[in-house]
Amino acid sequence: MNVRTPKETLQAATAAGVAKAVNTSADGFARLLTGSVLAGAYIALGGTLSVAIGFGFPELTAANPGLQKLLSGLVFPIGLMLVVVLGADLFTGNNALLVPPMLEKKVKPGTVMANWGIVWLGNFAGALAMAWLLVYLTDILSAPCYTTALQNMAVAKTSMPAGVVILKGIGANWCVCLAVWLALSGKTLGEKLLACEIPVFAFVALGYEHCVANMFFLPLGMMQGAGIGMSELFINNLLPATIGNIIGGAVFVGLAHYYLNRERTK
Repeated sequence: MNVRTPKETLQAATAAGVAKAVNTSADGFARLLTGSVLAGAYIALGGTLSVAIGFGFPELTAANPGLQKLLSGLVFPIGLMLVVVLGADLFTGNNALLVPPMLEKKVKPGTVMANWGIVWLGNFAGALAMAWLLVYLTDILSAPCYTTALQNMAVAKTSMPAGVVILKGIGANWCVCLAVWLALSGKTLGEKLLACEIPVFAFVALGYEHCVANMFFLPLGMMQGAGIGMSELFINNLLPATIGNIIGGAVFVGLAHYYLNRERTK
């Protein structure tokens, strides 16, 4: 495979970050918001598949808990594949992509913060719309094995200490942004899809916390009867997961790979 070198991948990531951040016109804002809503829906689509496939064989997975993780992990990455190939805006991916151009002073820190805020909200809108319109109202996950799984998931994700959620958030977006970085190194569709599959499979199978995925799983669990409220949704999970995701993407991938591969003056 004729893939990009690490330095060439950094250059591609920097160019992608500039393209995502610099357009502040009304049309640019509308495009960013549209891409963000779509990205949230794409991740929710992967989440829907991960529940439908991973929790669809309760007799088998009860005796083999690793099987559920395997099945869910294999299908969830379709969401990131769609984001990467179709050019949508994912909050967690942008955590890494906007760091190199900011360090190169091609993008202002305020622009980065504004981008992350807009994309976070757009991702939430897309994930919530998918959960309500195409999952809950269609009853595609209304079988007892799915509703029980979603209720248990929602309770478990909002019952962890904040520090644990932050650490799991770091792990999740380290994996997701490594997938984005690997996809940038590839030049063919197959290379990009494989790059998305393996690290994202790892984060799902290991049970890490991805804020955009949880924008789908937790509201859907609430719709299906999970006994959690809005404070548990935001304070117990989405906020600490978001903090961890920023660290995992911006520091562990964006900053780390910029440091390793940037051009150095002699």
